[in-house]
Order: sequence, then C-alpha cells, then structure tokens
Amino acid sequence: MLQLWHCNDARSFRALWALEELGLDYELRMLPFPPRALRKEYLVENPLGTIPLLVDGATRMTESAAIPHYLSSVYGDGKLARQPGDADYGAYLNWLHHGEATLTFPQTIFLRYAMLEPEERRQPQVAEDYRKWFLARLRLAEQTLADGRDSLLESGFSNADISVGYAVQLALSLGMRADLPRHSLAWFERLATRPGFVRAKAAQAAGVKAEGLTAQPF
Repeated sequence: MLQLWHCNDARSFRALWALEELGLDYELRMLPFPPRALRKEYLVENPLGTIPLLVDGATRMTESAAIPHYLSSVYGDGKLARQPGDADYGAYLNWLHHGEATLTFPQTIFLRYAMLEPEERRQPQVAEDYRKWFLARLRLAEQTLADGRDSLLESGFSNADISVGYAVQLALSLGMRADLPRHSLAWFERLATRPGFVRAKAAQAAGVKAEGLTAQPF
C-alpha cells in the first residue's frame, strides 16, 4: 500500500490532496513539525528529515510537486495530469513547478525567520522581504485567474491547481489573508470546496487526533 509521511498543513498536503482526488488507498503517517527535530527516528526513513515522503514499494519520493504527477501517471490513468501532445502540457508542467519553486520557496524563508527561529535569531526584515517576494510572484496566477475560472488550465482541474493552490493555503496559514489578491483567494476558496480537498482535510484531522499532535500547522 502507498504510504505518505505528512505534517499538518505542510507542503506534504499536496500529496495527500492528490491521493484523495484520485481515490487511492494509502496509509497516512502523521509527524510533528519539524520531524527532523521532533521525531529523529524519521531520519531512518528519510535522511533529509523533510516531508513529504511517499513510499511505494522500492520507490521513495520527497518532492511535493512531483508526487501528485507520479500518482496520476502510475495509478490514476493520467487523471489530474497532462500528457505530451495535450495543448496545455507545457502550461501544466510550468504551473506544477511554479507552485513549489517560485511560490512556496519564499514562504518557507518567511516562515523560518518570522516564526520558527528562536526570538534572538529571527530576522524581521528578511521575513518581510520574502513575504513581499511571494506576493509579487503570485502576480502570474492572479492575472490568469482574473476571468473567474475555476482552474489554472483551460482544460480543467489538475495537479497544477494542487501545487499552486497549496501555496495559497500556506499563505493563509501564515496570516497573509489580507495580502492575497482577490482572484487568487476566491479561486482557492472554490478549490477548498472540492470533495477531494475536504476528504484530505478530514484524513489529516483524524491523523492529528490519532497521534495526539497539535492541530496548529507550525
């Protein structure tokens, strides 16, 4: 069975959301955040100490934007993915990686220097610079979504929405609601009503309760 190692509302939520959208069977292994500090035995599973970790037999994956594509391609008959020859294949790949490399990256720097470091090591100016960086990089999605569409691709919902949508979800967790541009926020709020998203949130909550973890994401 597929096994997903996950922290509450962390970037591993992309993989959990994809699992639920595809209706796949899986085992959810919940961890406290950050696992490399609070669950050191996890380093045996993933020497990086990061999440997600998807285990599928001999296959072990740690990249949150790659896992949904893998699941779609291997177990979902291509659902949620796009293939070479599709008109929006290039756009699909671009958004898939944009969500992590362009959007989530500055958020993680903000998170570290605004919230996770001990008080004496926090860097308010660094955190503010990376907050602004994230919001500036959200401009492409905001322009794309300005027509009120429900998905980034004209062909419909895909892993691209999961990848970029999680970045908006993380921004909300980081207290940026008032900063988010209106089309991106409205789009994410529509995504959050999808049955797959709702199921993923429910599975996460059940896992948090079963492990006795805090429901706070960080």
